[in-house]
Amino acid sequence: MRISDFNKLKNVIGNFKNAKVLVVGDLILDEFIWGDVSRISPEAPVPVVWVKRESFMPGGASNVANNLSSLGAHTYLAGVIGDDERGAILKGELEQKNIDVSGIVVDASRPTTLKTRVVAHHQQVVRIDKEKVGGLSDDLIKRIINNTKNIIEKVDAVIIEDYGKGVITPKLLKEIVPFARARKKIISVDPKEEHLRYYKGITLITPNNHEASKAVGFEIKDAATLKRAGQAILKKFKCKIALITLGENGMAVFEKNKPMKHIPTVAQDVFDVSGAGDTVIASYTLSLASGANPLQAAHISNCAGGIVVGKVGIAVVTPEELMDRINRERIK
Repeated sequence: MRISDFNKLKNVIGNFKNAKVLVVGDLILDEFIWGDVSRISPEAPVPVVWVKRESFMPGGASNVANNLSSLGAHTYLAGVIGDDERGAILKGELEQKNIDVSGIVVDASRPTTLKTRVVAHHQQVVRIDKEKVGGLSDDLIKRIINNTKNIIEKVDAVIIEDYGKGVITPKLLKEIVPFARARKKIISVDPKEEHLRYYKGITLITPNNHEASKAVGFEIKDAATLKRAGQAILKKFKCKIALITLGENGMAVFEKNKPMKHIPTVAQDVFDVSGAGDTVIASYTLSLASGANPLQAAHISNCAGGIVVGKVGIAVVTPEELMDRINRERIK
């Protein structure tokens, strides 16, 4: 990496604290049960976990907001929680992280989504999901739309986090995407297959390899099909940037009338990929909002993703960690 490039990335990260970003989507509470395994159960061929401690973290769209806040952005969140203990815990966790929760509405008819992960010796043993998936009432959707529009007026970027739990609907997308676009806001989408046809006219879409294959109708299996898929996604969604994440192979950046740019993964011991996609869309969008071009944003988000997979559990990145990693990549 050239010194001029490094200085530009340094300036972008320095600008994180001035950016304002809204995340709208499915809110999840992540519970972690940490323990040790020393034997197999005599009742069934499964490990017996001796629990040492438990912890909670924001998950889903909440984790994207947590990543943004950790990186220094002024962060706003819109979505739904239940009128229950899980919702209260999640809201409390968010408020402790200085995330504006004024866009969150409470629905007494559905529980807050909970994902419980049992972790032993730095590895997940099992995950347990407790949730109610389905459509929200028209009144609830209207309240979320109104909250979202009010916040869009004062932010630089909007991230739509679709986990398929019911918050992101065609009605919501048809309202908030044109509203944000008319105000020249950056619009980033982490897509779900069932809503692909509604993500039109956005700034950035971040499918993984599988989601990108579904979007274009053919399998991505080599560099040639990857290039075809990226250009097809740009055309199909009328977006400015397509970022296809490729797991251990890094990521590919596509812009209209420009060649594909492949960013190799940052060398890293991988302990846990949970939430890595959240870190990538958060850091990429924040970089765009802080003055980066699409390729510079990709370098930053690639480094951010490389940091979190080296941690156990749902993790976040700090500006200091990011600068240290980019500096190390520069001097290799």
